[in-house]
Amino acid sequence: MTTTLISTQASLAQGFVSLVGAGPGDPDLLTVKGYRVIQQAQVVVYDRLVSPEILALANEKAEMIYVGKKLDYHCVPQDQINQILVDKALEGKRVVRLKGGDSFIFGRGGEELETLAEQGVRFEVVPGITAAAGATAYAGIPLTHRDHAQAVQFITGHVQKDGKEIDWQAAAQSNSTLVFYMGLKQSGYIADKLITHGIAEDMPCAIIENGTRREQRVFRGNLAQLPNLAKQAQSPALIVVGSVTSLHEKLDWFNIKH
Repeated sequence: MTTTLISTQASLAQGFVSLVGAGPGDPDLLTVKGYRVIQQAQVVVYDRLVSPEILALANEKAEMIYVGKKLDYHCVPQDQINQILVDKALEGKRVVRLKGGDSFIFGRGGEELETLAEQGVRFEVVPGITAAAGATAYAGIPLTHRDHAQAVQFITGHVQKDGKEIDWQAAAQSNSTLVFYMGLKQSGYIADKLITHGIAEDMPCAIIENGTRREQRVFRGNLAQLPNLAKQAQSPALIVVGSVTSLHEKLDWFNIKH
């Protein structure tokens, strides 16, 4: 019994998972720590939105496991992803779980770490620049501004798994910038709910497609036009609602640079 316990503890001491946020797209936005642990990883479990340039940083001998998701299609179900992380760590491997943006903002990072904790697997978290911060910065849209918004809300465009509705009354607060992740498909519903709860139809808004990447595009209009703007855009994209989006043309440094 004692020998078995010592053997199990030794295995757990060797295996380790680093939950790494890869940022919104531009590989230069990866953190220094993220860069280091990716290079040291023996296994890299990665998502669809991680750029090829960041994947190329991994050791050529590392095992690369793709578990990407896109709208209405999961290549690997979440419970299987959780189990892959556990299994590889229990093999004594240094594992990097690599996600686009930041793993704790609509990235299911917390769910995956709960499973690791329950199985006694050691882990760390390496934060990344979330899409809302990175994409808006590259679009010249400040999330807060003294003349426009004193608060910002990050909201998922996906319906909760328990069917719980977004608190639209809270979302429609004045002097707030709203950023919707994964909201293209629900753009008409989002616009309707916000207008119903008191946001003006002519409130400026924007959709940022492929934020921080060379192919980034920004579509500007007002809230009533949001569904038509969404028809022009493709995923991955963010919806930003608020008067700060009117600053895009003035502060659009990225398109000028490129």
